[in-house]
Amino acid sequence: MKILIAYFTQTGNTEKVARAIYEEVLSQGHAAHLKSVADTASDSLNAYDLVFLGSACHSADLAEPVKKILASITKSPSFKMAGFATHATVKPEGEERERELYKKWAGKCAESFERISQEKGIELLGYFSCQGAPSPPIEAFIHSAVIPDAEEWEAYISEVRKHPNEEDMKQAREFARAVLSQS
Repeated sequence: MKILIAYFTQTGNTEKVARAIYEEVLSQGHAAHLKSVADTASDSLNAYDLVFLGSACHSADLAEPVKKILASITKSPSFKMAGFATHATVKPEGEERERELYKKWAGKCAESFERISQEKGIELLGYFSCQGAPSPPIEAFIHSAVIPDAEEWEAYISEVRKHPNEEDMKQAREFARAVLSQS
């Protein structure tokens, strides 16, 4: 198969996940290209059998450059797609508070991939997300608007700054294998 891994990143988190997916795709013997979304035209996507499209999470949703490329895809393209995103919120597993925070601050990413895939007639083969260390301005925003409690903040920030880590990369490679097995 001919596979594209395209991503948008500002802090490098999403690029790390994209590279792990790219390396896994290559290790499975597929022809692959790794590109930033800025270097990817939507009309070039039909040259691929499968597109992994990655985004940083912005305002609880996909970043604008990714939404723009998704919006410009013609109906019923020939490629299949898998989405991935990095976010600076908590993981969606766990206590009710964590699930609520994730849904509020990163939950629209998966929903956008689903919605656009349905609208455009794209076969969506899966979605992956993991935490990524926030930039200093995002840290400040999260601390002031989302997690103002000092004790909760310390637990959160000490954990999120470690991501994406090797376990996240392992899970990204497993995601890539699972998607490839469906193609």
